[in-house]
Amino acid sequence: MISIHKVTKKFKKLQVLKEIELDFEKGKVYALIGPNGSGKTTLIKSILGLVIPTEGDIVVDGVSIKRTWLYREKIGYMPQIGHYPDNLQIGQLFEMMKNIRRSFESLDEDLYKAFDFASISNKRMHTLSGGTRQKVSAALAFLFNPPILILDEPTAGLDPLAVEILKEKIIQQKMAGKLIIITSHIMSDLDDLVTDLVYMHEGNIIYDDTIEKLKQLTNEQRLGKAITHLMNQNSALS
Repeated sequence: MISIHKVTKKFKKLQVLKEIELDFEKGKVYALIGPNGSGKTTLIKSILGLVIPTEGDIVVDGVSIKRTWLYREKIGYMPQIGHYPDNLQIGQLFEMMKNIRRSFESLDEDLYKAFDFASISNKRMHTLSGGTRQKVSAALAFLFNPPILILDEPTAGLDPLAVEILKEKIIQQKMAGKLIIITSHIMSDLDDLVTDLVYMHEGNIIYDDTIEKLKQLTNEQRLGKAITHLMNQNSALS
């Protein structure tokens, strides 16, 4: 559903992405992992159209994203830190997003209801805790029932109950055949969710395959340990 063809990104002399070749398929949940500065954020921003690659192309659902923005309607994005107008109320924010979007077939308000936003709909964004703002970002990402979900550190700052609610929602969406890409430094939160791993280092793809194969290669059953093994192995080869 998302194909990345020889994507390179340079910021002046710094080459952040180096001829990236990737295919993200629907019905799978990908963990996009790598140390700070590996190129993960630049890759995600390139998919979202917020960064323009120096070379290469990105294709979403069979169509190049060059010089178009309509494909973004197929993507629900949850940023690591959501920035919203301070004086806007929660309820106003959701209504504003619906009015801006307009063209949607159905709404997915499961997280809006699960996080009980109706009871605090008059609270202004600047009064919310970081965790509540994360819940708002999660509910907005799923709201328009998109076939693609990109979740950047989705569980950061969430309380344990909210984490479980969000994880259950992700599993439901995986079962519905959607494409989900997750970046996270909390390996334990990925164990029950992801089917595939993309590991990046210094702008290169080091690993792009299933979690099952990774566990076989590393002889580790826990995802966190398998990824640590992979990182250590890559460091030794660097």
